[in-house]
Amino acid sequence: MLKKFLKEVIVIVVGKPAEDISDLLYTKKHVNEFLIAKKLDITINQTRNILYKISDHGLVSSIRKKDKKKGWYTYFWRIEVLKSLEFLENVLIKRKNQINNQINNRETREFYFCKSCNIEFNQENALLNNFTCNECGGIFDLRDNTKLLKELKKNSTKIGNELNLIEEEIKKEKIRLEKERQREIVKVKKKAAEARKAREVERKKALRKVPKKLVKKKTAKTKKRTKKKIKKKSVEKKFKKIVKESGKKSVKKR
Repeated sequence: MLKKFLKEVIVIVVGKPAEDISDLLYTKKHVNEFLIAKKLDITINQTRNILYKISDHGLVSSIRKKDKKKGWYTYFWRIEVLKSLEFLENVLIKRKNQINNQINNRETREFYFCKSCNIEFNQENALLNNFTCNECGGIFDLRDNTKLLKELKKNSTKIGNELNLIEEEIKKEKIRLEKERQREIVKVKKKAAEARKAREVERKKALRKVPKKLVKKKTAKTKKRTKKKIKKKSVEKKFKKIVKESGKKSVKKR
């Protein structure tokens, strides 16, 4: 049923000859425009014209990739299912409203027509023309709306049923898109958690390496300082001893 609705959308936007493009565009991944042209057996320019018309209504999405050898860009396309269904829904609602207005007019007003010319007039215009045809001079007959009303009501019911089915497809598509969105959120969160974990592991590794280097440097410095202090003390003692001895000698001489 969904494929039928998508084809109906393409027929409304582009025309009956292009309806087969809907099957090619209804995929999970975007499709190469050259592949679309090949499968439809039409030129790439014809294919692009069709795609651009659909794109004007926002019913397809596209991405482009650069050919590394040739240097030009190739476009890849995919139909937007939800937007297409909503577009079709709006079109059918307008049609149904128009038909319902016609039904209301036929049930509440009188219409006249000329049998020879098959020209129809509402009651006001028929009265202005004195119920006489300007083309052939014939007298107007009152239109029996029974058959027309039956046909209009049948079409209105048919469109109403189709709208119900479209509404169901829209609900399904919204559920599918929501599930897809949730999966993407889970993926993003998982990647973020893995990145945090990797950073934490690297941080711990860095912390393990840093203390060892610091300890070696500190011990080396402390050893040097202690040696220097010892030397200074021994020199001071020797100096004091020499001073005392020289003092004693000077006293004896006196």
